[in-house]
This record gives sequence, C-alpha cells and structure tokens, in this order.
Amino acid sequence: MQGGSSGIGYGLKYQARCISDVKADTDHTSFITGTLSLKEENEVHLIRVSSGGTELICEGLFSHPNEIWDLASCPFDQRIFSTVYSSGESYGAAIWQIPELYGELNSPQLERITSLDAHVGKIKCILWWPSGRHDKLISIDEETLFLWSLDCSKKTAQVQSKESVGMLHNLSGGAWDPHDVNAVAATYESAIQVWDLRTMKKTNSIERGHVRNIDYNPKKKHILVTAEDESGISIWDLRKPKVPIQELPGHTHWTWAVKCNPEYDRLILSAGTDSNVNLWLASSSSSDDITSESLVDSPTQRLNPLLNSYSDYEDSVYGLAWSVREPWIFASLSYDGRVVVETVKPFLSRK
Repeated sequence: MQGGSSGIGYGLKYQARCISDVKADTDHTSFITGTLSLKEENEVHLIRVSSGGTELICEGLFSHPNEIWDLASCPFDQRIFSTVYSSGESYGAAIWQIPELYGELNSPQLERITSLDAHVGKIKCILWWPSGRHDKLISIDEETLFLWSLDCSKKTAQVQSKESVGMLHNLSGGAWDPHDVNAVAATYESAIQVWDLRTMKKTNSIERGHVRNIDYNPKKKHILVTAEDESGISIWDLRKPKVPIQELPGHTHWTWAVKCNPEYDRLILSAGTDSNVNLWLASSSSSDDITSESLVDSPTQRLNPLLNSYSDYEDSVYGLAWSVREPWIFASLSYDGRVVVETVKPFLSRK
C-alpha cells in the first residue's frame, strides 16, 4: 500500500540524521533530535506531540557545539541524553543534561555531565541499559566496544571493561538485548556478532554483509532484525543463525534503519535512502500472538508484508523512533531536517 502522509511535521534549521524517543517522559509523547551542520552551531530540539495530536511543539531548543551523528535519550531520566559528535576528523561522545527550568530561561544551555574520553577510533554509537534505572552504558567505535559505569551525581564515567576487535574488522554499530542484559550485538562489514559483557567474548555470529542497522524485538526473545544495503530487511532467530526466518524486500535503494515496535511484536518500521518509511507486518510464524490488541491481517496483507509506505519526504530518511508511551506513534527524520510524526492506528484493530 502506498500512501503520502497523514502525519504532522516539524522543521529543523539544519540537516539531521538522528532522533530518539524520550522514554522517561511518562506525561507526554516526546522526541529529541539533533542537527548535523558542518559550518554552523548545531542544535538539539526537544519536541512534544500536542495533547490533541495535531501539532508538534518545541519544548526546548539548545545549542550543541558539534555535528551530531548519534543521539539517544536516557531511559530513566527525561532530561539526560547522549550524543556522538564530530569536529573535523575527530570524534567525541558525551552525556548531557537539559537544565531543570529550561522552559523559563531565555537561552538555556545544556550541561555536559561527562565525556566518554577513552576512544581512539571513530565513535559509532552509545547504547543505554535497555530497561530501568542502571549505571551501565556501552559505547562502540570502529575497533573497540566499551562498557562504562556512569555516575551522574559525581559527573563521572569509568570504563568497566573493553574489548578490541582488531584491525581486520570495522565495527559500525550495535544493539543491547532487552531480554538478556549481558548480551550485545555488534555489526561489522561482513557479520553480526553477539558479545557476552561478563567475559567480553563472542558467543554467536551471523554472517551477513553490509548491515546498516539492527534492532532486537523487545517483545520476543532471540529475535533480531537487520537493515541491509541491498538485501532489504532480514529477521533472525539467534538460536538458528545460519539463515533468516523471514526476509522483507526493504527499499528501492539502501535500507538504512529498522525499528521493532515496543508493544506489537509483528510491526517493523524501516527507512531508506529512497526517501520512504515503510511499515511491515512480520509473519506470525516469527512472532507470538498479540494478546491485548490485534493487527489488521487480511489475506492480502498476509501475502504482502508491506502495510504502508510513507512517502512525504524529499530526502533520505535516516532517523526512526517508536514512542514507548503511545506505541502506535512513530517519528521519522529525513536528512533535510524534516521530522514527521505518524500514527499506525489504521493498522490496528480491537479484538
């Protein structure tokens, strides 16, 4: 099914690549995003969906000193987030805090809680502990995976352990298993490898090239979804890693990002350099039945896993985020700085 957009839009001043759901905000559906301008001072925007769901409201606008390549909201404190940033050829990573009275200040400044300074290589991403309050963080650069202990009150971050993959491989990203907090999946140029954080040893591997993005299914153990340059989207059962349990066609150009829905375990979002966001329905064989609500599942949709294609973009779409508070809502971000928030409620039906 092809569709334009029934969503609500918000424009950033500069180009951008990353957006995150503010999971810890239990009162509002909100997202945080950051810009990627080479020449100008960059910005972090805190965006809230209005109570009527008809507009996006800027809750806070903050300056950020460098280009933002990765941004993630802290899962237990709505005012804390992480960024990976670059300045010329050098990369850095930091944990930031939004000032408490930011809504009443004329030009509120972000507070840098601490920097993650142990990296030598090009930093790719920061992963927060997947659920609940915890002091552990993971950062990944091209050669090394770091496990950190973060103390926000003391404004410190200490390296707990690290493991280098050596010069033969280039790490490109990762995901923290929400069902097993000792497991982290990391992407390479030709494989996905699962690491045990207790021993910093590899425990599993999927041979797959050109993986751009991965996400664990938060409602189903052992299920990992990958976005790939040319192969589209693959769904894997880590207990049987030789071949995917389902493949989805992805996008007409590179499939750049993939996100599993936090509540409906068969819904998957993908974004690509074809300027589209696609909503997929995974096969029921790779997923448990949904108990509280069911997905619209007509015979046509069982044959065609693509539920909808959102095409209201003029540039590549790199950023995707489901709302945990309202899991039928997602935000997307195209490279030209356009944020669009959509609802997938037409594809859900009450039992």
